[in-house]
Amino acid sequence: TRTGRTGAVVNSHEIITGDFTRNTEFFLPADRLRMQLEARLQDRLAMFDASDLAKVTLGDSIFSNMMILGAAWQRGLIPLSHDSIAEAVRLNGAAVDKNLRAFEIGRWAALHGDEADRLLHPKVVEKPKSLDEKFAFRADHLTAYQNRKLARRYRQLVDSVQDPALKEAVAKGYHKVLAYKDEYEVGRLHRATRDKARAEFGGDFKLTYHLAPPVFEKKGPEGRPGKRQFGEWMGGAMSFLARFKALRGTALDPFGRTEERRMERALIAQYEADMAEVLPHVTDATRDAAIALAELPLSIRGFGPVKMANAEKAEKTREGLLATIRSGGPGVRQAAE
Repeated sequence: TRTGRTGAVVNSHEIITGDFTRNTEFFLPADRLRMQLEARLQDRLAMFDASDLAKVTLGDSIFSNMMILGAAWQRGLIPLSHDSIAEAVRLNGAAVDKNLRAFEIGRWAALHGDEADRLLHPKVVEKPKSLDEKFAFRADHLTAYQNRKLARRYRQLVDSVQDPALKEAVAKGYHKVLAYKDEYEVGRLHRATRDKARAEFGGDFKLTYHLAPPVFEKKGPEGRPGKRQFGEWMGGAMSFLARFKALRGTALDPFGRTEERRMERALIAQYEADMAEVLPHVTDATRDAAIALAELPLSIRGFGPVKMANAEKAEKTREGLLATIRSGGPGVRQAAE
């Protein structure tokens, strides 16, 4: 690129990549990328979220590329006439009306970026969800995940905490260990996704599934389980599997013997034991450590080898937090040392 001559219209929409499955700390350096583009292209740069704009105005982000083309043409970056582009769209024959509309919306966004931004971010003030509402939402999820008995078990522990900050930490951490994503939950979520897709889209469409079932497990790069593509029939298998969630954690659970599932069940027992020890004796000196301990499961993210590695890291942190709490707090512990 040459400063002052090269121009660009960029879709600023952010979407997670496959790297997140291997690195749970992965994030997109969006701000740095924007700064580099602005420094290089200066006033010849236009950025807007074409994907969300396409969803809002046309109902599908697939038209975002045509919006970018329209914006680029409006800024003089496409050496073609308006009529020739429109004719090319008609000759292509695919969603002609919507593609032409997307092109014109892109032109509008290039000229009125502030109005496009207001369309994407209307000034609607959302009332913050209260702690009780967040708590109830997680309890309802556990009912769908397993049953009402599990939700009552969750409520019993969270309701025993009086301190608001500590209660919120327990509500998050305990929900995390109870609702581990196993094969039954994957089946339930895929079934829900398929039902939503059928309700949203008309006509005949097919879904494909990219999975790494333990039965067909094959190691991929870096020794991680490799995913395989499965056809439409897998949706029926997923729906069937979701019906057997009552077997979760029982002696009849065919998936419960894997190392990862044993670890997840052990985390539940460990969390409940830690909270039974710590919560009745929290003081001002140990409060911060207790909150950190209650929230610790949130750091155990990912699946398979990634989750196992994060669990090992969390265990080391747990030992330090328990040592601090048992010694009466960081000040007492430092004084003793």
